[in-house]
Amino acid sequence: MTSVITILTDYGLQDGYVASCHGVIVGISPEARIIDVCHQVPTGDVRRAAAILAQTVPHMPPAVHIAVVDPGGGARRAVAVEAGDHVFLGPDNGVLSWAVQASGGARAAYELTNEEFFHRPVSPTFHGRDVFAPVAAFLTVGRRPPELGPPIPLDRLVSLPAPTSRVHEGTVEGEVLSVDGHGNTQLSVTGGDLDTLGARPGGTLVVWLGRRHVTVPFRETFAAVAPGELVAFTDSAGLLSLAVHAGDASQRLGLPPGAHVRLSVHP
Repeated sequence: MTSVITILTDYGLQDGYVASCHGVIVGISPEARIIDVCHQVPTGDVRRAAAILAQTVPHMPPAVHIAVVDPGGGARRAVAVEAGDHVFLGPDNGVLSWAVQASGGARAAYELTNEEFFHRPVSPTFHGRDVFAPVAAFLTVGRRPPELGPPIPLDRLVSLPAPTSRVHEGTVEGEVLSVDGHGNTQLSVTGGDLDTLGARPGGTLVVWLGRRHVTVPFRETFAAVAPGELVAFTDSAGLLSLAVHAGDASQRLGLPPGAHVRLSVHP
């Protein structure tokens, strides 16, 4: 079994929550290699966490992945999902679903009920430390997912609606998938969608935001325009992003996650 554990949370870094999770893991599995994916997810933003995890997992070795972002504060059942070479641990609220799909889809899932694997006593508000961290650690020292609790039918797992895009009559429709810490606004529009439209770096896109629209240069990087200028580019995940060089595209455009957008190639 892998010795790699990744952790993704909305805990922030100003308190000791992340360190506590590390401590519990190392106390059980001293050889564990821990990768902190992100701890600055906006509080309770399951969609943002799901996008980060899904876009990070393809670049990870086989690992146990902990994702704890749960607006319900522990009210959801805790699950382990096997997919590809990975095991995903988190609340059953959809936060794991996009990463599981990116890893080839779930092949087995279990509810975490076996308290033998928990850190005692279990706090009702800190399952990251007392449930997910110790379970991940035990999985790296030879314990197996079926030991964690009863199996869950795969069609009973909670999934977030998949981000979608649609090319139609010279336009592509999509949505804001996420906004990163720099204000870069990532859309569900793929590089393939742009190819279908005939969009090429060096050209210009028209981005419709409800009833208003903006004309945006399409370039290979945000640095291809002057500071303060808006730009569209295909990001490292292969998705179209809107950015402001040395600025915040989300604030300028007023586009929250989930907002609908429509694009066309400027004639």
